[in-house]
Amino acid sequence: MAHLSLANLERAESIVACYPQRRSALIPLCHLAQAQDGWLSEEAMEDIAGLLGCTPAEVRGTASFYDMLHTEPVGRHVVTVCTNIACMLAGAYEVLDHAEASLGISVGQTTADGEFTLEQAECLAGCDNAPCVQVNHRFFGPLDPDGFDALAKDLRSGRLAETVPAHGILSRIERSVGLPGQAAGSGGGAEAGGERGSPAGGERGSPAGPPTGAVPE
Repeated sequence: MAHLSLANLERAESIVACYPQRRSALIPLCHLAQAQDGWLSEEAMEDIAGLLGCTPAEVRGTASFYDMLHTEPVGRHVVTVCTNIACMLAGAYEVLDHAEASLGISVGQTTADGEFTLEQAECLAGCDNAPCVQVNHRFFGPLDPDGFDALAKDLRSGRLAETVPAHGILSRIERSVGLPGQAAGSGGGAEAGGERGSPAGGERGSPAGPPTGAVPE
């Protein structure tokens, strides 16, 4: 357990506690490790395997299946340009060509300063804002070449830090438990004084009061 920080090891245990089986927390722990480093290193995957009682190969097999998880270093801002039909007709390839020229990299590459990684996507499901661009899984669009330059400038300066967190952070929501079981003798949940499946006065799926644990921010 040498790679994940002590704080993240504690957070990892609180995440594992949300699941009936430790191995069910594999993907959330991958997101946690990626939030720390921006990608999943071999050491991080070994830590996750040790926490869950599986092998590093199992962690890598899962991580390599999902586009949102990176097993190689990427830039602080992962910029993805959609080139599916709606975006293509609206000028997506012009935006992509301009992005390559202005950033000085090709699709799949990272700028020398580690600021941007450029990707191309078949579809980002943002057809109403074509051409659509994602930055660290946050949507922007419609964009033309000038709009892309303005976006890149704002990202580099940090002006969008509140809305576009560092790569690897997918959620800023914290929680402390999984879905609570029905209390004995409650007779169906709703009659117990709260929403069905939650204690009285608490949010659905969480105990009353503010959450105390954490999941990847």
